[in-house]
Amino acid sequence: MGNKLRCTTCHLDEGRRETGTWVGVFARYPQYRPRSGVVETLEYRVNDCFRRSMNGTALDPAGADMRDIVAYFAFLSRGVTVSPPAGASARLQKWATFTADTTAGARVFAASCAKCHGAAGEGTAGAPPLWGPESYNVGAGMTRVRTAAEFISRNMPFDAPGTLTDSQAFHVAAYVNAHPRPDFRGKENDWPNGDPPPDVAYPTRSHH
Repeated sequence: MGNKLRCTTCHLDEGRRETGTWVGVFARYPQYRPRSGVVETLEYRVNDCFRRSMNGTALDPAGADMRDIVAYFAFLSRGVTVSPPAGASARLQKWATFTADTTAGARVFAASCAKCHGAAGEGTAGAPPLWGPESYNVGAGMTRVRTAAEFISRNMPFDAPGTLTDSQAFHVAAYVNAHPRPDFRGKENDWPNGDPPPDVAYPTRSHH
């Protein structure tokens, strides 16, 4: 891994919490994903997180570490019927009506986030950095403000999840993602079929 994030930074309760759940993921792969434009294996998807969210390098798809990860997903997915994935776009659609206000987001961050993540987003012993060289890179899904807002609204603050209003969650997501973070080489090749989401954080070759 290349930064201070872990898999369970986003996949809380060892992947059992609803937002970002791993329960059933073994039954939903392989699947087509628009960002890559290909049918991805579960191993491919795991490595996407290693390269983007954790700003690191891919695991050997056939190696022992990957086998252990996939085995854990299979364990969590016992009894889950093989089925198509639920559409993320529908879940995130409610955020389309919000307009980002990073000044308001800064106030939310100072009041509700800095105590764990640090005043400068640098992270602490108990919570990961939210921007800077040790955080997720620009190719990570969390750089999408709608994705980040959905995660924050359901899970943060960690000691009082669900206490932020939707507006507060959206504004603080925009504030966090307005800060610098590592680049992701090849990001311009994402969504090769020209169908990026409206809040993607960078231009792609197929959509300008």
